[in-house]
Amino acid sequence: MARGRMSLQERVRRRTRAGLVARSAERELFRGNFDTTPEDGRHRFLFHVHGTAGVGKTRLVKEFEHLAREQGALTAYVNETSGSVPEVLEAVCRQFALRGHRLKDLERMLATHRERRHEAETAALAALDPAPDGAPSTGGMALARAGLAGLGLVPGVAPFAAVLDPAQLAHGADRLRSVLAARFRSHEDVRLVLDPASVLTPVLADELDAVAADVPWIVLLLDTYERTGPFLDAWLHDLLTTDRYGALPDTVVVVTAGQHPADPARWGTFADFMTSLPLQPFTEAEARGLLAERGVTAEPVVAEALRLTGGLPVLLSTIAGTRPAGPEDVTDPSATAVERFLKWEQDPGRRFAALAGALPRLLDADVFAVAADCDRDRAEELYAWVETLPFADRLGGRIRYHDIVRAPMLRLQRGRSPRGWADGHGRLAQAFRRWREQTESGRDTGTLWLDETWCELRLGELYHLLCAAGPTAVSDTLRDLVEACDQGEALAARWVRVLEDAGRDAGAPGVSAWGDRLSAALASGGTQAVLDTLLDRAGHAPLPVPGRLPVRRGADEPSTAPGGAVPVGPPDFLDDPVPVGPPDFLGDPVEAGPTPWDEGLDFAGAPADTDWMAQEQARLTTPADVTLPAPLLARIHRDRALAHAARGDHAFAVAELSGALALTPDDARTLALRGEYLRALGLHAEAVADLERATALDPADAYAWASLGATRLSLGHPEGARTALDHALALKPDYTWALVRRARVARELGDPEGRLAALDRAVAAEPGSAWAHCERGDALRAADRDREALAAYDRALALDPGYASAYASRGVARHRLGHLDEALADLDRALELNPSYAWARERRDEVVQHRDG
Repeated sequence: MARGRMSLQERVRRRTRAGLVARSAERELFRGNFDTTPEDGRHRFLFHVHGTAGVGKTRLVKEFEHLAREQGALTAYVNETSGSVPEVLEAVCRQFALRGHRLKDLERMLATHRERRHEAETAALAALDPAPDGAPSTGGMALARAGLAGLGLVPGVAPFAAVLDPAQLAHGADRLRSVLAARFRSHEDVRLVLDPASVLTPVLADELDAVAADVPWIVLLLDTYERTGPFLDAWLHDLLTTDRYGALPDTVVVVTAGQHPADPARWGTFADFMTSLPLQPFTEAEARGLLAERGVTAEPVVAEALRLTGGLPVLLSTIAGTRPAGPEDVTDPSATAVERFLKWEQDPGRRFAALAGALPRLLDADVFAVAADCDRDRAEELYAWVETLPFADRLGGRIRYHDIVRAPMLRLQRGRSPRGWADGHGRLAQAFRRWREQTESGRDTGTLWLDETWCELRLGELYHLLCAAGPTAVSDTLRDLVEACDQGEALAARWVRVLEDAGRDAGAPGVSAWGDRLSAALASGGTQAVLDTLLDRAGHAPLPVPGRLPVRRGADEPSTAPGGAVPVGPPDFLDDPVPVGPPDFLGDPVEAGPTPWDEGLDFAGAPADTDWMAQEQARLTTPADVTLPAPLLARIHRDRALAHAARGDHAFAVAELSGALALTPDDARTLALRGEYLRALGLHAEAVADLERATALDPADAYAWASLGATRLSLGHPEGARTALDHALALKPDYTWALVRRARVARELGDPEGRLAALDRAVAAEPGSAWAHCERGDALRAADRDREALAAYDRALALDPGYASAYASRGVARHRLGHLDEALADLDRALELNPSYAWARERRDEVVQHRDG
């Protein structure tokens, strides 16, 4: 064949595409855009396709991609499988690389983002150290529990919005930035964790500018925008219309497609540079053309097809595939159309395969082989056929049935063979579980929630368990949801969606009710509202707020201590959190039963001869009928306690922990946490009772021993405090919080050498702890080693420039060295940061009196 000449096969493919999609006006409008230069006022940089489900948006976007490639464009297609801006950029990188254009700088930056995010979870533990000037580090406890995304520091995520007001959140973010700045190598690394889009997008712009020299056009296609728009729309607007991320080449064209029109408030001023493409059902001419392409030309049949489908392309394609002989063969455009399609197919294996392929939400060859329940060779043959079906939409390397066809296929199977339905979903659940467990092998469970593959497999497992009406499926999903809430709204939304999807697809009103309620809660109040809803539905409504308790100062806060306040909470409490990842990390539900596929049992765990209708009624439960495990409810109370503690409301936190202990009275960690919060409230006798019980239940808990030591010191028992802190340090020798407390015990016992030795160990164990360096400076100053103390304070302030106590203490050291002006400057800065800092004000008055004689 002559070079450059089109093959017969390519001609066939193009005509087939045209027949499936029609939309000649939209296609020509898009193709013609490449005939205009970016300087031409007719050229458009953004196309927004919108219309109802089944109208053919995805098919048109895919056709746009083909048209763009025919013009030499480099393209990337993204849909809802990407859940954040970094994930979208990763998809773009992968697809560009497959076409020979690697975005190497962006790939490296994305890899760094993943690494830094993981490192940041460790760094967030440092935020448990409250502000050393007395106020707890806003967001610190919640950060350590929820990770960086959990506090809403990543744009679009705000799970604690109901607890932390904007000022408190900003304060917590500032302190976290200080912690991260000390740990990471550059300010950019900090931004890469807290606001990844602000770092990654300029790199994208530079990469696109470089690629633009090699290709005539760059086309980005963003599908299912009704789902991706909430996190992409503002970002895309800034990318296209502002200089925030740098200059884009003018050969970039963006296509978005979703169910809703573009937001006029955001895109109104961009109207001259974009084209809105509202899709209506096919016109009669387009519908007739599609049917004729499939050999459906008999006028009575065509007329009936037009009447019943309303011109929806996916239904027209499905009916055309049934080869109706007469109008009586064209009835229901969804359910009966599917049955007709299946009856036309002579191969029973294919009929079964088409139906089996509807069970999973997404299909690849591996998933299909399980769904079809056949040998590998036959599965591959059938999967190749399924890929050609008109309602099988391609999503990268996978396919998904169009909802308008998949829904009646699911109803058909559920009604025709309820046991076959349950068996199929049970088989798929087992497969997803097996694949998930393989990904967990040898890995730290704490990292699994950051692994997209693990999340997909777990969600697939839960979806099929819910559809099979597994006895603990709802409880397992809700238990996972609590953990997902800690990871941020984006991940929590996926767990809520699996309840919505399974409830709808399985016809289970109880599951749907959970999904609907939790979805509404997430939309209205973030993940905090989700946790509240779980407690409320389980009969554990969020606890009333107790009256504010007085805070009593104890013996470990002498008047000579700079600032007169002590950090709250040993920061290593969450070094060993409740395990995450595998679904049974919180223990068995209160009313747990056998799995649906235990040998000798049917899908619902009952003997095989149990009446089916009784089984079906058991499935149709309401949210109130689902028994939630006591450990799950206790976990929610603990999460709420941590959020309250993050804003300094320790009385609220104690109330929530009391609720948790009512459910799990022998949970040592909850007892230790409540004891620490009671200590923070000055209720030392009550704190000792909790902490002594916690250490009796778990003698290996360094946190409980450390907090017990601090509490005994507050009660004036330094010997008992030393014993408890020595226990903590024997368990964890590099425990910074305990080392600092041990130093204070040495101070009370008149042991300056022991005090300094403990603080030397503290700064060696945690060089990035400004608090430890400041305490060491105080010990050096007490030993009349003021110049060495200055160096310690300088280090503390380099780590945390907003550390009022360090400024005040350095001011005192400078005063003792005769540097009065510098001393006043430091003390003034301390008072500027904390105007109510009485100790600093007294020291300043002494300096002024000394200066003025």
